[in-house]
Amino acid sequence: MAGMKDYVNSVVSDNREKMEYHIGQILSLIGEDVNREGLLETPARVTRMYEEIFAGYAVDPRDVLGVTFDEQHEELVIVRDIVYYSQCEHHMAPFFGRAHIGYIPSGKIAGLSKLARLVDAVTRRLQVQERITTQIADIMDEVLQPHGVMVVVEGEHLCMCARGVKKSGSKTVTSAVRGEFRTSAALRSEFLSLLKQ
Repeated sequence: MAGMKDYVNSVVSDNREKMEYHIGQILSLIGEDVNREGLLETPARVTRMYEEIFAGYAVDPRDVLGVTFDEQHEELVIVRDIVYYSQCEHHMAPFFGRAHIGYIPSGKIAGLSKLARLVDAVTRRLQVQERITTQIADIMDEVLQPHGVMVVVEGEHLCMCARGVKKSGSKTVTSAVRGEFRTSAALRSEFLSLLKQ
């Protein structure tokens, strides 16, 4: 399975000429001279960037988990500090941070790198952090059918730090729990304590 960097948003690619035209129009509408040297290639560069940062539209996140393996390990598995970059659907401003995924297998495990790819597939689209957290937990629950899943996502949002209230350095933390994590405070505590180590 290829990494997200190997995917491109084909809708952007198929509409390259229109994208470049409209990006040029936006540059003009904010008061820029689209003919000045530094901006001549900007519409093409932004279009190529959109192919990459919106690559999540090119894949079904459920498929990213790929082949699962039968394994009788039924203890907590955590992949933490998965760095992600996304775009706020409200302002199209970047937000970024780290995702932490824990699950208790019920006879089926996924390759550890697949969890990082799942994060990429979900975040490389227009998003909100709350939905990212829920989607990762739901997909893990649906595909692996574990005893439980817990996802914690931390984010720094430029729509809040660089504009609006301008609260630089503020972080947003969201969580989602499924299965045994819902009913066991001890499991939630174990997960959270392992994140701090």
